[in-house]
Amino acid sequence: MAIWNSRFKKSFDKGALKFSSSIDIDGKLFNEDIDGSKAHVQMLMKQKIVSSSDGKAILKALEEIRREIISGKLNFDWQKEDIHSLIEERLVDKIGERGKRLHTARSRNDQIALDERLFIRNEIKTLIKNVNNFQKVLLKQSQQNKTTIISGYTHLQQAQPILFAHHLIAYISMLQRDVERLNDLYKRVNISPLGAAALAGTSLSIDRNFVASKLGMNGIIVNSMDAVADRDVLIEFISTCSIIMMHLSRFAEEMVLWSSQEFSFAKIDDSFATGSSLMPQKKNPDIAELIRGKVGRVYGSLFGILTIMKSLPLAYNRDMQEDKVHLLEATETTKECLFMATELLKNTKFNKNRFEKELNGNLLLSTDLVDYLVRKQVPFRKAHHIVGEIVALCVSRNMKLNELSIQEYKQFSVKFDEDIYQLLTAKKSIENKLSQGSTSPIEVNKQIQYWRKKLS
Repeated sequence: MAIWNSRFKKSFDKGALKFSSSIDIDGKLFNEDIDGSKAHVQMLMKQKIVSSSDGKAILKALEEIRREIISGKLNFDWQKEDIHSLIEERLVDKIGERGKRLHTARSRNDQIALDERLFIRNEIKTLIKNVNNFQKVLLKQSQQNKTTIISGYTHLQQAQPILFAHHLIAYISMLQRDVERLNDLYKRVNISPLGAAALAGTSLSIDRNFVASKLGMNGIIVNSMDAVADRDVLIEFISTCSIIMMHLSRFAEEMVLWSSQEFSFAKIDDSFATGSSLMPQKKNPDIAELIRGKVGRVYGSLFGILTIMKSLPLAYNRDMQEDKVHLLEATETTKECLFMATELLKNTKFNKNRFEKELNGNLLLSTDLVDYLVRKQVPFRKAHHIVGEIVALCVSRNMKLNELSIQEYKQFSVKFDEDIYQLLTAKKSIENKLSQGSTSPIEVNKQIQYWRKKLS
């Protein structure tokens, strides 16, 4: 019999029970459920709502149940409806009537709200660790590619020469904001809803702050309706997972491009690539593609939970049972993709000499010519126009910038002199960058040192 069935004349229809059962999902929160129950019982004992002997028996049995679940001895039967019912019924099986005191001054509404917060709190810590691991591999590759020159892109068109280390550090920086978002969210997650009961609180003399303190939480959600009615921290958590996945997807897309024959820049280890069932020559960047593809799962979870919550009246509604599907999907996918992105990058080598030679004299050095004229007091807009005309000439002749004679340059501006040819190499272009945080070797070294200290 269901724990709520006493006022009903008929048993719950089996088909309806199976449809509404959530134990296959919320069963994954058994540790959090037991932790919350133990803190709740300790509070009931302190407040003398439950006797010391009954409370100790409950606490001991809860730990036994935890071990039974971990070992597989206690199976998740869908007819038990949810993890809370399973644990409570098993508790009564073990210690009899005393086990029925566990749920005193508590509803499943505030119980699951607490379970979710404890779960998210733990997953925040895990995600931060996983992000940091990926950042460290990005940093290691940056250190190994401090002198590797590539083309930077805008609109996927060649823009300016940059150090590959500079490119990788951009991802480290993006991911650090993801860490900051997770840390900031932790403050809002780590607040206890327990003691709100179903929605109105309880007439029993409970101590909500004691429970929060026992669980290492920073206080309580004071309004009892708010405590059980919202899932905003869950939404915010999945939103942060979505941003992490977006960053991973951009990285994965670049790995796909870099490993193509056209780029011939990234060489993925055979252990992280696949072949073709038809074409023997193929070496496919499947792991990167799967990371890129799995972002759809997490985005779907975000839209799923937003849709569930968008029109629910206060307080609790059964629709909210579906939130855990999206929470668990987003959590597992994000952790898995962070791990695989880390391993993929660990097992990739980059061709350090791939681009520098072909970038020397290339049209992507045009901005260096503009800056050259600006330093000779030519107004920027005029300098831009002059160099634009030079580019047009080179395009029409299929020439590089360093293939024009100085006489031809002087036809566009008398400010040009022989020293321009010293500028028309990718290395010099990079070395000449002066601004803080730029791609110059000096600034990139500063960034590497900063992140080495930060991530240590």
